[in-house]
Amino acid sequence: MTTFLKGHGTQNDFVIIPDPENAVVLSPAAVAALCDRRAGIGGDGVLHVVRSAAHPEARSMAAEAEWFMDYRNGDGSIAEMCGNGVRVFARYLQHAGHVGGGDVAVATRGGVKQVHIDKEGLITVGMGKAALPAGDVTVSVDDRTWPATNVNMGNPHAVAFVDDLAHAGTLYDPPPFAPVNAYPQGVNVEFVVDRGPRHVAMRVHERGSGETRSCGTGACAVAVAAARRDGLDPALTGAPVTYEIDLPGGRLTITERPDGEIEMTGPAEIVAEGVIDADWFAAIETVNS
Repeated sequence: MTTFLKGHGTQNDFVIIPDPENAVVLSPAAVAALCDRRAGIGGDGVLHVVRSAAHPEARSMAAEAEWFMDYRNGDGSIAEMCGNGVRVFARYLQHAGHVGGGDVAVATRGGVKQVHIDKEGLITVGMGKAALPAGDVTVSVDDRTWPATNVNMGNPHAVAFVDDLAHAGTLYDPPPFAPVNAYPQGVNVEFVVDRGPRHVAMRVHERGSGETRSCGTGACAVAVAAARRDGLDPALTGAPVTYEIDLPGGRLTITERPDGEIEMTGPAEIVAEGVIDADWFAAIETVNS
């Protein structure tokens, strides 16, 4: 039997597979089956919990962070980072007794992330610095096209400010972007409307998952794009700037500091745990072998 837990951060939900010694083989097909909301457990992605020293991609980070978040998108593809996933990952480490409250380091493919679990239950993640690659980008839905801000948070984002979130359409399929070579590995696309001063709402299509109820790196990218649009780039003003980001699954608070470091604060919950039937798991691999 393989144990699992289910958790979410602002309703961005994940199947959690505890596997300290990296003994569980998670093929893309197995991940997609686990995330299937009808035939599997259901989730936007999988958080594979591995000790950094036991994973070839994380051994170099083991001295800084004991635990590695081996994150997979809902379609089975590998992702560099997931902001909501880091918060849920930290909550799992606390739930399992691996850490207490306070400060925790988590290794990811986007580097080591510093996490703080406060006494009120909120979790703050140091998300690092944003990069804003040069070049004009547009995104489209049906007959509408908008300019987008190209923001990289360890994974790529295209942020478009729109008049109405309904203009994003169903977000079942990835919104087309141009130029076509702007994002060779695909992109997360955020559609954003203003709600008030330093307060916006967004919808997002996450590559490999479709529309999700929340996206942590996407919320960070939106805050960065909004600060530039509003003339509040902390590197120029010398003052930190904070945006409240409303997502379908809840609210995240994003602060960017003058040195470029970004912090994301929000909730994370563990809602269930159990075991995966071994025969079902084996059948997935047999069918796809």
